[in-house]
Amino acid sequence: MIRHIVFFSVKEGQDIETVRQGLLQLGTIPYSDVFEVLPNMQVDPMCDKIDLVVYAEFKDEEAFYAYKNHPTYDATTQLVRPMRELRFSADIKTENG
Repeated sequence: MIRHIVFFSVKEGQDIETVRQGLLQLGTIPYSDVFEVLPNMQVDPMCDKIDLVVYAEFKDEEAFYAYKNHPTYDATTQLVRPMRELRFSADIKTENG
């Protein structure tokens, strides 16, 4: 299983919900088993800069790369990129799942 986790901060003056709705388009790509875009609770005093978290699970690398190569992925990136400040991602392979 591949777990895909992406952290976003939204540029000042941009609406978090607008960015979230844009990112939710990624959930229409058929290859993920789990897909969520959720606001960060921002309870960690060491890092309150992350506004949104994308979390997805894929059964294997083939599904993950099909997701990344889907045209909706590129279109969503082009839509959201001008509204975001920070973006950090991690993709981890696990046998748990």
